[in-house]
Parts: sequence; C-alpha cells; structure tokens
Amino acid sequence: MNAPTPLPLLDARRSAAFGPAPSRPGRRRSALARLGDAMQQHRRVILGIQWVVVCVYLLLVVVPAFLPLPKSGERIVSNLALFAQFAFWGIWWPFVIASMFVVGRAWCGVFCPEGALTEFASRHGLGRSIPRWIRWSGWPFVAFACTTIYGQLISVYEYSRAALLILGGSTVLAVAVGLVYGRNNRVWCRYLCPVSGVFGLLAKVAPVHFAVDPEQWKRHPGRAERIDCAPLIDVRHMTSASDCHSCGRCSGHRDAVALELRRPNAEILSAGPRQIGNGSAILLLFGMLGLATGAFQWTLSPWFVAMRQGAAQWLVEHDSFLLLRDDAPWWLLTHYPEASDVFTWLDGIAILVYIGGYALLAGGLSWLALRAAARVAGAARFDWKTLALGLVPMAGAGLFVGLSMTTATQLRAEGWLPAGVDLLRALLLGGAVLWSVWLGLRIVARSPAAFARRTTASLLYLVPVAVFGGTWYLMYFVW
Repeated sequence: MNAPTPLPLLDARRSAAFGPAPSRPGRRRSALARLGDAMQQHRRVILGIQWVVVCVYLLLVVVPAFLPLPKSGERIVSNLALFAQFAFWGIWWPFVIASMFVVGRAWCGVFCPEGALTEFASRHGLGRSIPRWIRWSGWPFVAFACTTIYGQLISVYEYSRAALLILGGSTVLAVAVGLVYGRNNRVWCRYLCPVSGVFGLLAKVAPVHFAVDPEQWKRHPGRAERIDCAPLIDVRHMTSASDCHSCGRCSGHRDAVALELRRPNAEILSAGPRQIGNGSAILLLFGMLGLATGAFQWTLSPWFVAMRQGAAQWLVEHDSFLLLRDDAPWWLLTHYPEASDVFTWLDGIAILVYIGGYALLAGGLSWLALRAAARVAGAARFDWKTLALGLVPMAGAGLFVGLSMTTATQLRAEGWLPAGVDLLRALLLGGAVLWSVWLGLRIVARSPAAFARRTTASLLYLVPVAVFGGTWYLMYFVW
C-alpha cells in the first residue's frame, strides 16, 4: 500500500480550517462531483459570498426601520423601505423556499447570513458543550409557530420595524447562541432556527445532494480525518439531505462523499418506520399545513370577518369596550395610525384564535387520518409519520405560493405583474397536490395488506390532501 502524498502547506492550512481537501480517485468524477470538490477547495470564496450577503441583509433589515413610512404613491424603485419589503418577502423568502426543492439546503451552507454570523460567533465564543434542552426535537415547531403567529400580529410583511424585530431578533439570538455554545459550528442552525425544520423537510425531495458511499469509506486507506461539519452531522452515516447544508466541506472525503443527482422521490419512498421524528411530523402537519396556511388565509376569510364582527357586536351590546381599544404598542400588535392601520386587542385575539383554530383543526384531522391509514394498512413498512412525508411537496408549494402573494400584490401595485402569473401559481399548487397524492399512493402500495385495506388507507391519506387543497381553492376561487 502506497503512502499518501503529503499536502502542500497551503492545502494543509486549508484542511486545518475547513476539513481535508478532496482526494483524487482513479475514476473520472462527474461534473456535479467536481463542483462539490470546487466548493471544498474554494471555501474562501464561499465565505466572501456569505459576508456580502450579511452586509446586504443588515442594510435591508436595519436601515428601513428608521425611515418614515412610505407615502401614498411611492414606488419600490424610489423608496428603500418598499424596496426592502419587496426584496425580503417578495423575492428572498419565496425563492429560498423554491431553492430547497432543487439544491437542498445550499442556501444554508453558502448564502444564509444568520448561519455565517452564528458560525463566526462560535469560532470566537465560549465553546461550551450543547445542553440537552437545546437538543429537544420540538424546538423547530415551537420556533416556527412563534415567529409565524407573532409576524401576523405585528404585520411583518408590511412594516420595516416589524421585520427588524423578527428578523433582527432572530439574528441576535443566533449570534448569542454561537457565542456561548459549540466551536466552529452552527448550533443555532441545527437545533433552534425557526425555519431549519422546514428546510430539512423540503430538502428531502431535492434532486441534488451530497451522497456518502459507506463501502468506499471503509475501503479508503489511512485514518479518517476530522470533518469540520458546521451543522454537526456524522457524515459517515449521513443518509438524508435534511440536515446537510450542502456547503461542500466534506466533498471528496475518503473518496466517499460526492455531490450527486438522485430521483427527487427517492428519500421519501425509501423511508421506513421511525425514520422521521415526531417533531418533524408535527411541524409538517400542524406547522406548514396548519399554522402557515391559516396565516396566509385569515385576511381573505369571511369566516374571520364574521367571527371578529360577531365578537365586537357582543362586546358593544354588553358595554364592554376594553378589547375594542387600539392602544397596544406596535411591537405587540400592529399600530401605525399614520397609515390608518391599527389593530385592537380584539383583532389580536381573533387572529390568534383563527390561526390556532385552523392549525388544530387541519393538523388534528390530518393526524387522525394518517394514523388510521397506517393502522388499516398494517404499518409493517411504514407508520403515520412516513405517510406524512408524502405531503412535503404540497406543504412546500403552499409556503411558496403563500409568500408569493406578497410578490403578486407588490408587482400589481407597481403595474409590473405579467398576465397569467396568478394562474401559474394555481397550477404550481395543483401540481404539488398531485405529486403528494402520487407519493402517498406509492407509500401505501408497499403494504402487504389486502387490496381493500390498501384502498381504505389510500382514501384516508387523501383527507389531509383534501383539507389543504380545499382551503386553497376557497382562497383562489371563492373568497
């Protein structure tokens, strides 16, 4: 066995900072694999991109919050606050969601400003071990739920101060966690980020991912060098794209890690019982399909209007006016009298009740239906959480279409909305629904149960599909 060739000094320094440089196998590597290797070799370029994004992010988040509210008639191209609003909620977040379907969590590893800042803070922080309470699997759902609901209460899509409070607050927490816990990694991103769980679910259908060949790993000579994995993954045993940030640091390691193509449905269709945690499944059903959908629809819903008006009428009839006051501070409830946009305490309660009620109803009904489907089908090769994975395309498309409502509204106000965009969004959502139906039927087909039981399980699986699809049908064509 030949001794490995020593690395040049520059490569040795790079290896110490970012992990080992990719080895050169005898076989020709694909273009994608070579791209992954380039990401590993040119970490400084990626770091430079990250810091450029950090600067742009801080500019768009901080500066508009201290500017006066846009006046009527001002345009995106002439007002920084409107431009920042459009950049974040019209372009940034919808297409970050879309990118997860294509390249997995490459946004996290290459562009995310919070990830870059928390890792930088961790490099210079206390380096304390990660406590058990941070590792709790329920944090992704709790963080997503809190930011989603709070954002609706303070109108985060419309006002710069609200965006600074939520986005800036999240960034401050990310830096604080990095300063205290871990060393040269992203504890915040792995366990506490409000969208990390969402990104992890969407990355399961990405056709591009870093794949690990365990047999090649074992065959490679020499001692395995440490991989500087920011999201704290045991790369050797990585079988899912959910936690991988696609940063490229491990590319070429032991000739066993490479950026590859895969069938988009492969990870979901190969999942077995207990391969998805309760936290992720609850986030999917009650968070993405429940809370997020409720947040997108309450402003359009006649049910919300009827509930709010009925409560207000009852309060007036009983001479109770406390909840009809509009004296809440802007950081608790929307309060911008200069823009004629003020929430009463009753408005805040109504929003909480509506979004929370929809999440409990839609999520609870979906949970019961999936549990019943798994039980009927025998659950030998899957459980209700595995069945829930089939809903990922539909949930991701709902997030994209919901966030792009802001995009369409802003472009329409500017007179820039191309014809057919609304139809295209509806077709995108419909295609994702059909994709989820197909995935669910494929998962149920793995059951060895009799045809009648598989048919019943399939019909039960369609319950959450019908709830979600029916809600968006109402939003598009009825309300």
